[in-house]
Amino acid sequence: MTSSDPIPARLAALKTSPTTDLKQQWRDLFDSEPPPFNRRYLESRLAYRIQELAYGGLKPETIRRLERLGEELDGGNVAVRRIRADRDRPITGTRLLREWQGVEQIVTVTAAGFEWQGRPYKSLSAIARAITGTRWNGWVFFGLRNHRRGGA
Repeated sequence: MTSSDPIPARLAALKTSPTTDLKQQWRDLFDSEPPPFNRRYLESRLAYRIQELAYGGLKPETIRRLERLGEELDGGNVAVRRIRADRDRPITGTRLLREWQGVEQIVTVTAAGFEWQGRPYKSLSAIARAITGTRWNGWVFFGLRNHRRGGA
């Protein structure tokens, strides 16, 4: 990096850019629609992509090593690998917030599923049902999917 490098300024600007601008940058940099995740997710992925395009991405040997490590974790199990590759699922540690009848509900994404009120759950739908007492699509309830579009 040089003192006239515009990349640090672009990265700093992400913090103060309106969400609509972040989504447009996503479209420009990834040539796809932005995912329905929170602002911090967009900022971090955009920051990585900006640097990747400016300075280069991971070396091929690093990518191969990461793939080998992933295979060691899932033991070659295709079902586990699909879970790892599920890009629609928020990353582990993400907190999902939803206000329901005046009470803020906080769900944390875990490696095994989700946690709500200190209890593990396999699905967001189970949590939405526990909160509301009725059947809900958990992804719709927590705003991760628009039910009218039918997709992510």
